[in-house]
Amino acid sequence: MTTSRSTIDSAPRNLPRNAAPVPRSSNLLTVGEVAARSGLAPSAVRYYERQGLIRATRTAGGQRRFARDVLRRLAFLRAARNVGLTLDEVAAELASLPGGRAPTRADWSRLSRGWRHRLDRRIEALTALRDGLDSCIGCGCLSLRVCALSNPLDRAGAGGPGARYLPALLREAPPEGGVSR
Repeated sequence: MTTSRSTIDSAPRNLPRNAAPVPRSSNLLTVGEVAARSGLAPSAVRYYERQGLIRATRTAGGQRRFARDVLRRLAFLRAARNVGLTLDEVAAELASLPGGRAPTRADWSRLSRGWRHRLDRRIEALTALRDGLDSCIGCGCLSLRVCALSNPLDRAGAGGPGARYLPALLREAPPEGGVSR
């Protein structure tokens, strides 16, 4: 059997000339490829797999391989965390997705519909914070009697721990693991 020059030239450089490259399915991604495509650290990809939020198969050598639809699941996970869902809530949402096929736009729309109220509350809280900052930062007020942030004798402390002048939603503790919402 003869081998054309173009076939040899197109072989990966790290293989001996007579070795055939191992075919790899273009539908499966390594941990590093998933991390690069999703913007997550490889350790985060492995963590989410351990938590059952994404699935991987294993090669004969024990290396993880992920189906390409894991990228959609990770994008969903990131969006859900930014809205304020805990990992347990994300897991419940992902469990409702079909297992035998990539989720469709309709699947994602159904899941995100329930976030609208939570997102609206978060937007209201951030708007209140922004508006409060507009009136305080560099306001030039020279009188603590009219300052909205003045707290003589720590009167705000009677309302409980934390930054009492922030909107309530923004005073909530971050979800498990200390990851911000």
